Amino acid sequence: MAVREIFAGMPWWVKWIAVPVIALAVFGGLITSIVGFVITVLFKVLLFVALIGGLVFVVRKFTGSSGPSGKEW
Repeated sequence: MAVREIFAGMPWWVKWIAVPVIALAVFGGLITSIVGFVITVLFKVLLFVALIGGLVFVVRKFTGSSGPSGKEW
């Protein structure tokens, strides 16, 4: 018996309202944990990129004006 056959005789509100609400009730904690983890990782990646960009900016600003060529690397 396939899932499509099970839902074939059900009203529309069971398929589109009741099943998603039950799924959110059962897996809601897992879903929020995964979404929270992804948001945390993205925030840390953006913070890392911003800090590295700021460091590169500061280093280029101070070494570019005081060094003779600016290409010591």
